[in-house]
Amino acid sequence: MFNENIDGIYMMKKLALTITLSFVVCGACLAGLPKPSTPNPGLKYYYPVPKSEIPQVREYDVVVYGGTPGGVAAAIQAKRMGKSSALYVFRRHVGGLTSAGLTESDFGRDNQLGGISVEFYKKLGKWSGFRPSDAERTFLEMLDAEGVPVYFESRLESVDVRDGKITEIKFENGDGAKGKMFVDATYEGDLYAMAGCSYMVGREDNSEFGEDYNGTYFSKGSHPYRHQFDPYKTPGDPDSGLIEGISDTKVEELGKGDKKLQSYCFRMWATKVNEKTPWPKPDNYRPERFEMLKRYVNAAPEGFFWDLRYGHGPVKINEGDCNNAGPVSIDYVGGNYGWAEGSYEEREKIFQDHVDYQKGFMYFLANDESIPGELRTRVSEYGLDAKEFPETGNWPHELYVREARRLLSDYVMTQANCQGKAVAEDSVGRAGYTMDSHHVERVIHEGKIANEGGFEKGVDKSYPVSYRSIVPKRSECSNLFVPVTLSSSHVAFGSIRMEPVFMVLGQSAATAASMAIDENVAVQDVNYPKLREKLLADGQKL
Repeated sequence: MFNENIDGIYMMKKLALTITLSFVVCGACLAGLPKPSTPNPGLKYYYPVPKSEIPQVREYDVVVYGGTPGGVAAAIQAKRMGKSSALYVFRRHVGGLTSAGLTESDFGRDNQLGGISVEFYKKLGKWSGFRPSDAERTFLEMLDAEGVPVYFESRLESVDVRDGKITEIKFENGDGAKGKMFVDATYEGDLYAMAGCSYMVGREDNSEFGEDYNGTYFSKGSHPYRHQFDPYKTPGDPDSGLIEGISDTKVEELGKGDKKLQSYCFRMWATKVNEKTPWPKPDNYRPERFEMLKRYVNAAPEGFFWDLRYGHGPVKINEGDCNNAGPVSIDYVGGNYGWAEGSYEEREKIFQDHVDYQKGFMYFLANDESIPGELRTRVSEYGLDAKEFPETGNWPHELYVREARRLLSDYVMTQANCQGKAVAEDSVGRAGYTMDSHHVERVIHEGKIANEGGFEKGVDKSYPVSYRSIVPKRSECSNLFVPVTLSSSHVAFGSIRMEPVFMVLGQSAATAASMAIDENVAVQDVNYPKLREKLLADGQKL
């Protein structure tokens, strides 16, 4: 469990970890490290770091970019396959959302998981409900056990591609990494985008992949409005304009694609029984930003009980991992459209806007006198757990990027795969969660306030994920794997995008990468029967 001293150094149980620009975690150097060369940046996505005093271009068999669970699993598996590997991380933490608050793990069915993912949860001692700091400690211990070096604050700047192969990736600090194989394990797909690989952003027309829920869509069952309220700045006057949070978009045809993204939020870690920090007031707090929240909760009939759960909301708040609940909640609907293809500076602005929105939402809900007193009291009983996320004032250090870029390869996972109508014969793991998308936009539809883009459609059983969906097109890159933002439609990605599944696919990607090195072949030409045999031997469920 982390504690923070004034120098921003974390002391972990039996481990001392310094997280810096040039800092490397490896099996030989976990203790007695120098102090970091960069100060604690606080709650930021992107911040300047100095250039390396002596820039280094390191070389490995398998270079993994992205500290997500998929990236951790890939780096570990490559070492277990006898290959040198390294993990390059954008900021100061490993584990992605699993160590940033999303600890009520969604995966569909536990019997679909295998290999390193099961190993991770067994080490934690829980399938769900663990603490974020315990998750990060476990990831670091697993990396340490294999001697995997981890380079923090490594921000991708450029990618060298020659004859259809990535030769080197370069970072803003002046360092670089050469490899025989590369793994893009980011939530954004930044590496393959810089390498020139095809990708998708947003939603496709339903007609593109023969789907039912892609593109513009209104769901009656996914976090519906239980109470309507006046949407205009001056109640009753459409000419006054819509209140903040409601778009003037006119949805005239369903199933039409666009580049809009399902909404993001932070997975807060809350408590009312442990030492807590009261809901913080953001620096850029504007009470008027939450006029919609005020109107929504006050539109409820007398005696209505806001259960602070998925049933009613206006937020799922409990001991531990908290989440969006209901149509007006902590999801910042419409606030993330520029994230996927945005520069680091643009993403930082979006990140801070989400911080202000969600902190402000919770502060308003707990303190503003316009909120019914009984609801205010129950929300105020909770606060941020003072033992989690000390570096960022007990607020999660990572935004839940539910979806950004998705690879466009020769095989696209679609709704048909999720429903068993199409079956990938080259399985590298199984997925099985509900086809799920959070709301994309809040509009006026058929004379009422409606949230558009959200859906929750169940799947009957787990299904195989294609090997071809985690490698680019042959014509675009022959030494790259993409186990996180894999080739899938918006609908299918909503089912596959679970942190445990990313671990499964990360392990499979590294296994295939090692075989491609041994056989001196392109990733598209890895011997699948041989790969399948090894994956099964390592406990994967195919």
